[in-house]
Amino acid sequence: MPNSPATVLDGIIAGVREDLAARQATTSEADLRAMLADVEPARDPMPSLRTPGSSVISEVKRKSPSKGALADIPDPAELAGAYARGGAHAISVLTEQRRFGGSLADLDAVRAAVGVPILRKDFVVEAYQVLEARAHGADLILLMCSALDDLQLKALYGRACELGLTPLVEVHDEAETERAVELGAELIGVNARNLKTLEIDTDVFGRLAPLIPDDRVKVAESGIFSAADVTRFVGEGARAVLVGEALVKDGDPEAAVRAMTGLGA
Repeated sequence: MPNSPATVLDGIIAGVREDLAARQATTSEADLRAMLADVEPARDPMPSLRTPGSSVISEVKRKSPSKGALADIPDPAELAGAYARGGAHAISVLTEQRRFGGSLADLDAVRAAVGVPILRKDFVVEAYQVLEARAHGADLILLMCSALDDLQLKALYGRACELGLTPLVEVHDEAETERAVELGAELIGVNARNLKTLEIDTDVFGRLAPLIPDDRVKVAESGIFSAADVTRFVGEGARAVLVGEALVKDGDPEAAVRAMTGLGA
């Protein structure tokens, strides 16, 4: 029998690599490069994320490894439209299929529906996925320090920038924060959820934010369910919050986004 993955993250990445190999077998890098000719230039999210008050990155998220099924989202474009009307500064689209129920088709649908910047949220481990993100219209891409060593992180960060993508570099401890800062990342997300264990510690942002220079945009991720949570993280230095579960489970996502936007201005 094969060895079991050491952590939840290891298991997720093993599945991601299998699915990636299947896509590479049917769509070559040349195919993706050809798609770039029909894609609008990447939108720069940084000016709007730097505006006073809380910025919201709203997430299209069907399920998660920790909570299971969260919401039936038959039309991600409709949900994205509600987010945009509520004032979302960016929209995150999960494209990992096995644990999160996402797909590149969701990314395509959202891109066609809204003009705000879009983040491809996945477990990016190869340059192919970066090119894939841009070919499908993403403006930002998630790079997780917990999933990448220094050489991989630097290479994928550089590739993303070459393609016009804005990397959101995610950290969840002091060592990862130091790596992201040294890399020069402008947009750094502090995830309260440790994907190796799935545990949430809402004190993580307050502990790590002082290690990130104030000229970077700090994003609080996970454990955000209310305007009060947003206000707390803004007080600790967040310029943006990434919110998924609370929004997809809300009966009025447009109003929910609006209630979390502009706080602390």
